[in-house]
Amino acid sequence: MKRNKIIRVLLNGANGKMGQAIARLIQENPQKNLMVCVKREFGQTDIQEPFDMVIDFSTPVGAQEAFWLAKKHKKPFLTGTTNLPEVFLFQLQSEEKIPVFYAPNVSLSVYFFTELIKQACKMYKSYEKALHEIHHVHKKDAPSGTAKRIADIMDLPVSQVTYERIGETVGTHSVQLSSDLDEITLTHKATNRDLFAASVLDIAAWLVKRPGGFYTMSDFAKFKLKEKKK
Repeated sequence: MKRNKIIRVLLNGANGKMGQAIARLIQENPQKNLMVCVKREFGQTDIQEPFDMVIDFSTPVGAQEAFWLAKKHKKPFLTGTTNLPEVFLFQLQSEEKIPVFYAPNVSLSVYFFTELIKQACKMYKSYEKALHEIHHVHKKDAPSGTAKRIADIMDLPVSQVTYERIGETVGTHSVQLSSDLDEITLTHKATNRDLFAASVLDIAAWLVKRPGGFYTMSDFAKFKLKEKKK
């Protein structure tokens, strides 16, 4: 049986919580055919080792450096870094030469959670809306990128999103739709960061096979749904 080619990964932000989780899961799952060949932090420019794709979970500045490195070497680029500048997001969305993937939350379950919220908001248009999120104390952006995405879906001003930073909380997002007669609460609670890291491995293996262009969780979700129907 012919063995699939090993995908050599340049991991940007390798010392962060997500970077460490991704590196560990890649090592623990050799069947994914991924290998971290470069562990990089932003500001590091002397990359000598060959690589097949760039995975970035760093900072807004680090993500931009990693993107231009991917473009320079004509390799796929995957980032889940949040709070990216609008100008940079436009650059990612306009990319045509290399496959680029961006999502403020890379969990497939969170994506379907947001789709559930979208449907709920359509069904209960007259209800008052509220959104609260909780993350760990080390998280720099507030509200989170996922919360901003959910707020956009709900047509809720970001200024009305409430948040807390508690201990090592991985991530909790709660939506409330309320009327004078009842209240609907939808909550997603991540209990382990591996939820996101495991998804990154699947997205990476999928992204390297895509033609140049911009991809999101919507594209990946459609692929997974088609895969399940086979």
